Amino acid sequence: MDMYTTVRSQSSDCVHEIDVAPLVMRVIRSDLREYDAIEMSLHHFRTLLFVYNNHGASLSDVAEHIGLSLPAMFTLADGLVSRGLMIRQENRDDRRQMALLLTSLGRTKLDSTYKATMVNLAKKLRRLPSSDCATIITIFRLLRSTFSNE
Repeated sequence: MDMYTTVRSQSSDCVHEIDVAPLVMRVIRSDLREYDAIEMSLHHFRTLLFVYNNHGASLSDVAEHIGLSLPAMFTLADGLVSRGLMIRQENRDDRRQMALLLTSLGRTKLDSTYKATMVNLAKKLRRLPSSDCATIITIFRLLRSTFSNE
């Protein structure tokens, strides 16, 4: 086997192992349902978290991050606004764009949901030896740096 085949085989094996990501997301989705997080879907949770971390993000920014079309993102944001979790504010630099901001209720709900979800994930990961946790941290940091440079 030549070097190119070995590298291709390793990257293919790696790609197949990344399919664990949907499994982790399924656990998070289940946690959201279990904690009855204000009837919060994973998209709602990820939207609130993104807006929290990117104060004043545009609808387009959030749609791109979440992976929804702009019309679907508009509908989702509308629901969060109507529930008092988020507000739309006119962008000072471009009046055609709206900045999204969390309300105090939105921050409170996000905080409680985030904490409950992180506690559950930490419980699951506590079963692993610390060396495995260190490996997972390294892998996720590598994945973050690999995919955030594109």
